[in-house]
Amino acid sequence: MKHILVTGGLGYIGSHTVVALQQNGYHVLIVDDLSNSELNVLEGIETISGVRPEFIQMDLKDKRAVERLFESYTIEGVIHFAASKAVGESVENPLLYYENNINALVYLLQNCLSHQVHHVIFSSSCTVYGEPDELPITESAPIKRALSPYGNTKQIAEEIIQDTCGVSDLRCILLRYFNPIGAHDSAKIGELPKGVPQNLVPFITQTAAGLRPKLSVFGDDYPTEDGSCIRDYIHVMDLAEAHVQALERLLKQKQVSEVEVFNLGTGKGNSVLEVIKAFEQATGVAVPHQIVARRPGDVVAVYADTQKASQVLGWSTKRDLKQALASAWVWEKNIRGL
Repeated sequence: MKHILVTGGLGYIGSHTVVALQQNGYHVLIVDDLSNSELNVLEGIETISGVRPEFIQMDLKDKRAVERLFESYTIEGVIHFAASKAVGESVENPLLYYENNINALVYLLQNCLSHQVHHVIFSSSCTVYGEPDELPITESAPIKRALSPYGNTKQIAEEIIQDTCGVSDLRCILLRYFNPIGAHDSAKIGELPKGVPQNLVPFITQTAAGLRPKLSVFGDDYPTEDGSCIRDYIHVMDLAEAHVQALERLLKQKQVSEVEVFNLGTGKGNSVLEVIKAFEQATGVAVPHQIVARRPGDVVAVYADTQKASQVLGWSTKRDLKQALASAWVWEKNIRGL
């Protein structure tokens, strides 16, 4: 049986993508070290899709374990999510991030080459663009110097993939995500950060649920309409479905170059204060919040030009901001027993 290997498949984006893959008939093999995920996510995936994916708990930094994995399974394609992803932590512990995010990728690619696995989708990020010169951001926008070791690992990983594909039969699609939010409509899987949330929406839902006293809005003096930062918030299931489209493009050999790049966003920016207001409108629940000082390294505004993904992948978003926020709230209430 041919498998699609999904690394980090019990994480937030990974688990939703596994559901989308299984609903489209793919046999999925998940590898996850459970450092930032929970084993019970498997139950949620099975409940939604009716199929329990194969799962192996392993650390991709273990080179021999990666070799055994490729020796034991027939792998048709790889979707690589597994990575450390907290910007602040990466600043405090850069070597952890370079070891985890770079070494694991190198070992995966080495085994793809030695086992004739030709198709890889890489989970990249809009952080590679830094503070953009123009909005919306197209795939041809310049790559700016990274503002954190985390962002730098995404840039280095893209370069490693470009170099490898240039001298081999490997074909890859780099998907540059903007800001994934929301949860599956079933509320069986969703975003479950360990510790203090690094992202806006789980902080909003935890504040609404009473787990946090109030939400901090970092700055209201940016050159935007209401003074708060602007981001492009995309429903995680729209994002997951884009991975299925990208995989089918690879498997059907429709690429026009050995490495293709796609922005995945909505094409629309929303400020932090707009997101809070939209959440309150979608749920009827107030979110206590306060304005605090700017956060170092925050970009003023980032949102995607999505024309390439629409025209080439045949993909576009189906869900709006309020739907995403409502689903995130249903998920939060479900896991808290509210």
